[in-house]
Amino acid sequence: MRRFGDLLAALGVVAGRIDRFPEALAAWARGQRAAFRERGWRGVFTPMRIVLAAAALLIGTFVTLSWITRPPPLPGYAAVVANWKPSEAWLYDRNGRLIDSSRVDYRARRLGWVRLADVSQVARDTLVAAEDRRFRSHDGVDWWALGGALRDRLEGKRARGASTLSMQVAAYLAPELAAPGHRGTWDKLRQMRAGAGLEARWSKDQILEAYLNLAGFRGEAQGIAAAALGLFGKTPATLTRDDALLLAALLPNPGAGSTEVARRACALGHDKDCSRFAGAAASMLGPARSLALDPGLAPHLSAKLLDKPGARITSTLDARIQSVAIAALRRQLQGLGGTRARDGAVVVVDNASGDVLAYVGGIGGESTAAAVDGASAYRQAGSTLKPFLYAQAIEKGYLTAASILDDSPVQLDTASGLYVPQNYDRAFKGPVSARVALAGSLNVPAVRALLLTGVDAFRDRLWDTGYRGLVEDGQYYGYSLALGSAEVTLLEQVAAFRSLALGGRWSPLRLTRATHKAPLRKIVSPEAAWIVADILADPNARAGTFGVDSALRLPFWAAAKTGTSKAMRDNWCIGFSDRFTVGVWVGNLEGDPMRAVSGTSGAAPVWRDVMMALHSATPGRASPPPPGIESRTIRFAEGIEQPRREYFIKGTALSEVASAPAAARRPHIVNPVAGSVYALDPDIPLDRQRLAIAVAGEVAGHRLLLDRDDLGTADTRPLILPRRGQHRLKLVDLGGRVVDQILFTIR
Repeated sequence: MRRFGDLLAALGVVAGRIDRFPEALAAWARGQRAAFRERGWRGVFTPMRIVLAAAALLIGTFVTLSWITRPPPLPGYAAVVANWKPSEAWLYDRNGRLIDSSRVDYRARRLGWVRLADVSQVARDTLVAAEDRRFRSHDGVDWWALGGALRDRLEGKRARGASTLSMQVAAYLAPELAAPGHRGTWDKLRQMRAGAGLEARWSKDQILEAYLNLAGFRGEAQGIAAAALGLFGKTPATLTRDDALLLAALLPNPGAGSTEVARRACALGHDKDCSRFAGAAASMLGPARSLALDPGLAPHLSAKLLDKPGARITSTLDARIQSVAIAALRRQLQGLGGTRARDGAVVVVDNASGDVLAYVGGIGGESTAAAVDGASAYRQAGSTLKPFLYAQAIEKGYLTAASILDDSPVQLDTASGLYVPQNYDRAFKGPVSARVALAGSLNVPAVRALLLTGVDAFRDRLWDTGYRGLVEDGQYYGYSLALGSAEVTLLEQVAAFRSLALGGRWSPLRLTRATHKAPLRKIVSPEAAWIVADILADPNARAGTFGVDSALRLPFWAAAKTGTSKAMRDNWCIGFSDRFTVGVWVGNLEGDPMRAVSGTSGAAPVWRDVMMALHSATPGRASPPPPGIESRTIRFAEGIEQPRREYFIKGTALSEVASAPAAARRPHIVNPVAGSVYALDPDIPLDRQRLAIAVAGEVAGHRLLLDRDDLGTADTRPLILPRRGQHRLKLVDLGGRVVDQILFTIR
């Protein structure tokens, strides 16, 4: 026995060094060969040595088999649950209500880990009966099933499956146990040992729970949650017996057709009448159902925020307000029709906190770019930037709400040619107050206001107000910046208008509850912000452009500004009450123009509907004027506008306002503009291409000279047909003194 013990020690069995068994066995064989050379056969084949050799052979065989069938290490139940990574991420509203989800991982479709208690009892029992009916009584290996499978094989029958749920879970946790090419006898023994080992460490309920989450049922759907939602549109808790039979019928062959699935479900259920399974299987395997039972209220925000599998993000949205915004936008777009406008977006913000309460990037419908986020897309601003221009001019003291601006034709010479701003209705109002010009969204007065503030200063003010699309300097945009030639997003618009509601203070908006609240930063003086807000809320001031009963007029206090970009590509309505700021964009995301859609017929009705819903219980109220505001009754000379109560920054108040008379204006040539170049069109008769001369100011007694030719008195507005080349046009007074002159070219 001492020699036998020596042999065991040499083999490394006692020491536990199974991995050195081949080396030990070779050493033992070398010793036997040495004994044979020294003493011959008598020294080797003694009875004791024969016993030792047989024992060594048996032990070696056992150790070798144990090594070959050794299963891979398996994680514990807690680790499996903790490391579970769904393919989805979820978005919740501020009250914890699920509002949307987004698929992030495309390798497989997995939802959240489903606890066993969240699967209907009948579904659990049915699946266990179909896959492993002795699951509760075996220890990981069903020897009766193995015996039956062996018998069927010996009899030449189709062998039945003998894998237990424990063995299958082990294969899910260690895929090499069931990988293609690993289904031989030794691999089956490894899987059996793995199943037995799993039973030693896991409870039955834990194994069943893991199986229901790890099993592949159909296509990319992994787990009972994805299968139930994708195939039946249900949650696991609501699965019926028939649902479970159909799922069990899929497990042997997830790609089977409806006929085979119905046949297998009938066999598993042992029902006499199986006619119902044919239709149920066809319906289950028909057009794919949505794998999410969430409302799908914010798909664009989900795509923006959800980028990690399994993430659960609580947004600042309010599901009720989000639904209101969606319904209002859908109703308006359906009313306009896809031939007029296909896309839209809505953003609602709480003024006090900066939390985004609604974020609608689009509603699909007739959109040809439904995946594009209209709330974050850069579009041309149109007239929506004018309030910030007037706020800057009022703050600097260049204008008051009662200041007179001339709404008349103007041509401005720029580096890229003439800039000739026009009003939306192609008409001009003459002298108007700044209040009427802003509320009525008149373009020419806005350009004149920009001449006061300066393009660069206005561009910098917009940048400070959060418009991050203005990456060029002011000269790049030129005078058209007053009319909104820059590109902005709806989110930027709402954040900027919120600053007017907060007395000129701006901060970034919040989309998630985890985002830090940034402090408010002063952008414009409280007095200028309040005056501009008062103008935007004045229905009388905008009546000349929008009428007395437009969509902008609400039964409570609210300020609003519309805008339409060049060629009718974008339509905006941004406005605020004391509690909320609402922004609406309507247009076509592919950039083609809208048809017969204006500021009050496109975005404004949506803005009105959302505002009315937000204030259904509590009407909006005007905020009191800040201390630096004084009011005064003013009168306008020559009846330019009706007398009214007007508001001023202290020190700038007026009692009577008049426009400068024509006699007080310096006579000058307004058309052609200095430096302009005109090209004759060969396809138009020459006498139809005359150039109109226009002058401004008191020009009585003044004459016009073109080169050396006298064109007559300046107030006759002559039409000229000059020859090709450069020309000099002069305006001279009665004494022959040149008052103004310009150069222009005909080619």
